[in-house]
Amino acid sequence: MNVPDDVKYMESHEWVKQVAEGEATVGISDHAQEELSDVVYLELPEVGKIVAKGDRVAVVESVKAASDIYAPLSGEIIEVNKALTDTPELMNSDPFGAGWIFTMKFTDAAELETLMDAEAYRKHTA
Repeated sequence: MNVPDDVKYMESHEWVKQVAEGEATVGISDHAQEELSDVVYLELPEVGKIVAKGDRVAVVESVKAASDIYAPLSGEIIEVNKALTDTPELMNSDPFGAGWIFTMKFTDAAELETLMDAEAYRKHTA
């Protein structure tokens, strides 16, 4: 299982990576995509939507199940990965790269510290 050290994780298996001051990209972990199996559809969040940490922002569907995607931080959705509309399987093949789901402008940097680092996430999924 791939667990990059340069991202933070939620217990619900979303990852978040700060990409600029006050901005972060979000996706699902390698563990999550393995559990889901073949992803066949993703309901992307709406650009401009204001969310609170823990809000349901998207839904991913696989051949096995549907699963909610939650906001790891409070803020505004500023970009979505439109490539996932036609090729949702990118979430399986490259969950930390081309399979990212959305980018957000977050409003409370302290929330980053409430997320798990890679070591804690490895223990969480063991």
